[in-house]
Amino acid sequence: MVDHIYLDYAATTPVDPRVLNAMLPYFNETFGNPSSVHRYGQQAEAAVESARETVATALNCRPDEIVFTSCGSESDNLAIRGTALAMREKTGANWILTSRAEHHAVSKTAEQLKKHYGFQVEWLETDETGMVSPETVERVFRKDTAIVSVMYANNEIGTVNPVAEIAAICRTHHVPFHTDAVQAAAYLPVDARSLGVDLISLGAHKFYGPKGIGMLYVRQGTPIFPLQTGGGQESGRRAGTQNVPYIVGFAEALRLTAEERQQRIAHVRPLRDRIIGTVLEEIPDSRLTGHPITRLPNHSSFTFKGMDGNLLLTLLDTAGFACSSGSACKTGNPEPSEVMTAIGLSREWGLGSLRVTLGAGTKPSQVDAFLKALPGIVQQARALNRG
Repeated sequence: MVDHIYLDYAATTPVDPRVLNAMLPYFNETFGNPSSVHRYGQQAEAAVESARETVATALNCRPDEIVFTSCGSESDNLAIRGTALAMREKTGANWILTSRAEHHAVSKTAEQLKKHYGFQVEWLETDETGMVSPETVERVFRKDTAIVSVMYANNEIGTVNPVAEIAAICRTHHVPFHTDAVQAAAYLPVDARSLGVDLISLGAHKFYGPKGIGMLYVRQGTPIFPLQTGGGQESGRRAGTQNVPYIVGFAEALRLTAEERQQRIAHVRPLRDRIIGTVLEEIPDSRLTGHPITRLPNHSSFTFKGMDGNLLLTLLDTAGFACSSGSACKTGNPEPSEVMTAIGLSREWGLGSLRVTLGAGTKPSQVDAFLKALPGIVQQARALNRG
């Protein structure tokens, strides 16, 4: 039987036992609805508000600037759509500035706003590492811009963007700036004041919290419409019964992440560097994607010339390694991902992407096993690709 090794921590992480323990009482002991007036409801509401304060401490912001959502994608949607619509009503602004290298929760929301709501989208160019420069944002800025959205760190290639510098430009122009920090929060500080951003999206399952819970930081005074209407939960910004155990889990996971960030980085960075160095040295026609230095400490990503990334993933899985790829396989027509295209890779290179991401459970022996197996598996994938 193959001993499976998980190397896809950018996709999701296991729930930390400490987080699970914090959540458990709110499933069947303190089970009230936070909107109820009675004692059960008051206890649940107290748990939600305590969690909100914990999250606010981690983000260095006010508790009333925290909106709990169902996931990072919902947070992105609320930030982009809610703020764009509110800004158009307030100022008539009609432009959205973002890049093709964003997560689809941002880019597809921008596309929908253009197609169905009459907004215009300026697609910000990235360099060959997938980075959006402040100069690029400044150059294309328009006086009728409704919102700018640039991710903190790229989920596919690991590049970290200069979001504080971009935020400063947006502040000068009095335009809200959103950053998708879903991938970044596990290893980078998400201090809202230091970053200077107006909206920050997070999702708990990227840092050892449960799936199905996210958060949007909304700086006080930032115009935003609710996308989900009904009750007055989350200060009227997101209707719906609050998911008490998951909110508690989110807060505990983020608290632990902030507390243990440096030791987690110290664990994964040397392993990441070893993967990058070995792959580039031992596998012909291989390239690192993303920035060689300004990248997430647990994130390595590559592209291999003349190979199908999805086939490579299948072979790796059969060999016992769970990794990820950037190529989106369409029936009979595999194409490189939008990120591979945005950073200027040809189809011959862009189809052969591989993402290897590490976490708290990654052992040096697992990295050894992966690096021993990968060259032969890449060779096999290339041979099958040639047919």
